[in-house]
Amino acid sequence: MSNGKLYLVPAPLDFGCEVQAALQDALPLGTLRTAAGITHWICENAKSARAYLKRIDAIAPLAAPLQAQQIQELPREVHKKGDHAGQFDARPLLSAALEGHDIGLLSEAGMPAVADPGSSVAKAAHELGLVVVPLTGPVSLLLALAASGLNGQNFAFVGYLPQDADARNQRIRELEALALKTGQTQLFIETPYRNAALLQALMQTLQHHTRLAVARGLTLANASVRSETVKGWRAKPPGGEDKLPAVFAIGR
Repeated sequence: MSNGKLYLVPAPLDFGCEVQAALQDALPLGTLRTAAGITHWICENAKSARAYLKRIDAIAPLAAPLQAQQIQELPREVHKKGDHAGQFDARPLLSAALEGHDIGLLSEAGMPAVADPGSSVAKAAHELGLVVVPLTGPVSLLLALAASGLNGQNFAFVGYLPQDADARNQRIRELEALALKTGQTQLFIETPYRNAALLQALMQTLQHHTRLAVARGLTLANASVRSETVKGWRAKPPGGEDKLPAVFAIGR
């Protein structure tokens, strides 16, 4: 019996949003058909995974009923601390692949293992000699970078900034100095309900000539991308507060 494969299955970027995008507009039909044929899953949250599979089933019928899908969750500590440090052994989660079953890896939104847990699973698959197949779908970081007009030849994703105001402002100044000195675009994210506070801190802390880009609700009908100097942001600050997922970028 040959081993199964590990498929990295991207999810739409509308997780937690009030309005969901049409699935076939956000992901290629080939990706949805491949996902529909998988019956074993590793995910962040089983409830979210089942909801996504239900959406897939409406377009490409699942190979097994939703109740028969084998779904395993990554441990909670992996969600909170990340799994890139090599402290979590994901090989036991892949036992079904050694029995010939393909396994799908899911995150809540976008590509698993990119700004989300899952790298430990991909690493374990390679250690077990399994084939790892990334499927095509939305990756918010690259979509935001491409639309920002900032340097796409040299960039870094730095995750979340500190929540403490003083520590956050210090981190902003450090990232700005790096971006202005090297030309390297700095990308980061925040929990949606903290977006407004982060944007306010960026406008107050960054130098007026630094370029700031904010990409909100990418792939959704109400998506927006604004990219200009901090001076421009200050002259026309955004009104209101939304809870859309956003990617922030600074550069020159």
